[in-house]
Amino acid sequence: MKTKSLVMGALAALAMSTTAFAQEVTLRIHQMLPAQATIPAQAIEPWAAKVSDESDGRIKFELYPAMQLGGAPPELFDQAKDGVVDIIWTVLGYTPGRFPKSEVFELPFMIPNGEVGSAAFYNYVQENSADEFAGVHVIALHTHGPGLFHSKEPVTSLEDLNGMKVRGGSRIISDMLAELGAEPIGMPVPQVTEALSKGVIDATTIPWEVTPSLRVAELVQNHTGFTSQYGLYTQTFGFVMNMDSYNNLPDDLKAVIDANSGLETSRMFGRVMDNGDATGLSIAVNAGNNVVQLDEAETARWIEAAEPVVDRWLADMDGQGIDGQALLDAARAAVAAEM
Repeated sequence: MKTKSLVMGALAALAMSTTAFAQEVTLRIHQMLPAQATIPAQAIEPWAAKVSDESDGRIKFELYPAMQLGGAPPELFDQAKDGVVDIIWTVLGYTPGRFPKSEVFELPFMIPNGEVGSAAFYNYVQENSADEFAGVHVIALHTHGPGLFHSKEPVTSLEDLNGMKVRGGSRIISDMLAELGAEPIGMPVPQVTEALSKGVIDATTIPWEVTPSLRVAELVQNHTGFTSQYGLYTQTFGFVMNMDSYNNLPDDLKAVIDANSGLETSRMFGRVMDNGDATGLSIAVNAGNNVVQLDEAETARWIEAAEPVVDRWLADMDGQGIDGQALLDAARAAVAAEM
């Protein structure tokens, strides 16, 4: 009997130990930019620290910046979906055609800043394109702030863009650049530094926030923005988790992830983008670079010139049996609701 009690006690202790072990998890986060870039340093790292703290250290994270786990930026979404890694942060536009209803936010002159754009984008997706994120657990969806031009030669009018080789970050943005007279060169943002230094491109479209980590203010001396309630363009991002990695968590750890997911987390990512924009602009100004703000009249010319991009997107959606006008109206309403 004594032996049986000892065995039962040992089994109970083993079960308790196994349960405790199962309730601790290490999640790998993979993304494309250097660790010191705005979102990795000021959004992802603080988010991971907060989740770890609120789980009493039972959720731990390993952070892998700059594609350290392999692959290319366009593969990140599938790395999360297929379980290659647990969590990724990526630009949705790097996989053309995969998020057709979500890419409405990339149309010209849609959002005023990152925080408003991010909250609007998250809410829009919940109502209109959640199916495009089937197979992953969404932590945050967001945009960056107003996109602008960073160029070797000044861009002070629409005509200055003619024939200029300009990096575009997505299908929609490249279409816009071509419509405005540029020669679009599509590439993920980590390639911008080398492309500028080697003359592959004459200019790039990116927001201010990512310019410091890419050394853009050192490689070009001209930066052109617009006088408008809305920025020239934005891109959309996903911070998403492998579904099994989420589902395999015990309920109390799922609750910690849930408390740090959704609208407010998306809004936080956008706010970090806006703060990064101020930093990037300050660096360029302090370097003595030429910062151009096109006036309202010139900006109006760009808005009109970019209108065919919207028309083509609507036609493309119609061709897929999607009511593009309803989506565009919904996106604009989501932005207006946050302003």
